Amino acid sequence: MFESLSDRLGSVFKKLKGQGKLSEKNIQDGLKEVRLALLEADVHYKVVKTLIAAIKERAVGQEVLESLTPGQQVVKIVNEELTNLMGGANEEINLSGGHPASIMLVGLQGSGKTTTAGKLAVYLRGQGRKPYLVPVDVYRPAAIEQLTKIGKELSIPVYPSDTETKPEKIAELARIKCAQEGCDTMILDTAGRLHIDDELMAELGRIKATTPPSDILLVADAMTGQDAVNMAKAFNDAMDVGGVILTKMDGDARGGAALSIRSITGKPIKFIGTGEKSNAFEAFHPNRMASRILGMGDVMTLIEKAQDAVDVKKAAELEKKLRKSQFTLEDFKDQMVQVRKMGSLEDILSMIPGMGKSKHLKQLKGSDKEMIKIEAIINSMTLEERRNHSIINGSRRKRIAKGSGTTVTDVNQLLKNYTQVMKMMKKINKGGMKKMGRMLGL
Repeated sequence: MFESLSDRLGSVFKKLKGQGKLSEKNIQDGLKEVRLALLEADVHYKVVKTLIAAIKERAVGQEVLESLTPGQQVVKIVNEELTNLMGGANEEINLSGGHPASIMLVGLQGSGKTTTAGKLAVYLRGQGRKPYLVPVDVYRPAAIEQLTKIGKELSIPVYPSDTETKPEKIAELARIKCAQEGCDTMILDTAGRLHIDDELMAELGRIKATTPPSDILLVADAMTGQDAVNMAKAFNDAMDVGGVILTKMDGDARGGAALSIRSITGKPIKFIGTGEKSNAFEAFHPNRMASRILGMGDVMTLIEKAQDAVDVKKAAELEKKLRKSQFTLEDFKDQMVQVRKMGSLEDILSMIPGMGKSKHLKQLKGSDKEMIKIEAIINSMTLEERRNHSIINGSRRKRIAKGSGTTVTDVNQLLKNYTQVMKMMKKINKGGMKKMGRMLGL
C-alpha cells in the first residue's frame, strides 16, 4: 500500500545522505519533497502540516546539523515522528467489563465487517480466548448466512440469528447463549449502510444500550483514503468508538488513511487486514508501520508470523534430515505450505530490512503462483516418488505433468532444482562451508 510513498521518501533521503554536511537549506528542500509525497499519498493536509512542523523543528537544530551522519539523523527523526503521528505504541483491544466480553464491529457497507469478524475471532482464539460470532445485520441479503458459513469454516460457534428479530434483542439473547456455550468473547457484526444516517446510528445506539460492549471497533476500508478518515470522525462523534480496524491494507491505495486517522479522530488503529485469508490480520504497531513506510522492514512482525506458522518439532526434524541429506520432496512440500501460511513471498520479503526498496521485490508478484504449481506437481506424485525422486523416469514424468495440469518441462525443472539443492547441502555437510564463504567473498 505504501509503495509509492516509500519510493518518494527513499529518493529524498538518498539525496540528504549524499550530502557530506547538511545546511538548513538542504533540509528545507528535502522537507518540501516529503510534504509533497505525503499529500500525494492522500494524507490529510492538516496532519501533513503538523508532521512537517515537528520534523522541521528537530531537523534544523543542533541534533542534525552537527551530527557526523546528518542524513541518517533526519531519517531517524522522520521515523520517530511518523510513529508518534500514528499513536506511538500498539493499543490492545479492551476485553474488560462484563462476562462474556463484548466487541461491537461498526462501519459502512462494503468495508469488510463480516469477514473481519471472522478474522478477529481467529486472532482472539490465538490469544487464548473463546470467541462467539453474532450476526445482527438483519437487512443485508444473506448477511446472517455469510457469517454462519465463516464460523463453520473456522470452527467458531455462531448465534442462530433470524431476520424477524430486532438487532438489539438478538444481541441480548446472544449474550446468554454465549455464556451457555462456554465462550468468553462475543463479536457483534452489526448492520451497515451505504452512507451514515440517523437511522443507522439510532440502531447502533440501542444495541450499545442493551448490550454494553467492552470495546467498539470501527471497520474502515483503507482504500477509500480520506473518506475513511471522515467516516471515522462521524462514527466516533456519534458512538465514541474505542479504535479502528483498517481493512484492505494489501491494496494499491495510497495509504493516507493509516497516517491520518489517529490525528483527526484521536482514536487508535488497533488492527489491520492484510489479505483475504483468515490469518491475514494483525495488531497495528505504529513503530513497525513507520519502519515499513521508510523501507526499513518489520522484523518483529515477521518473527511473530513465523512463530504462528512454523511447527517447532517439524523444524527440528527437518534440520536433522538436512544434515543427513535425507530431505525429500515430501519435506519440501511441507516447508512450502508453512511458508505460504505466513503470507505471500512479496509480503514476507518486504519485512526484511532493505528489501522493501528492492527492485527484485516487484518481480516476485508471480512467485506465489509458481509455489502453487510446484505443490500441485508434488501432490501428483506417489508417496514412493516423493521419498525417492530417482525412480521418476520419463513415463512417470508424463503422468505427473498430466495429473498436475502442468508440462513435462515444469516437472523436469522442479526435479533439477531439487537435485541441485541436495548437492549443495551435501557439500555444506562435508565441510564445504568455508569454501562457499571464500567464493562469496566472506
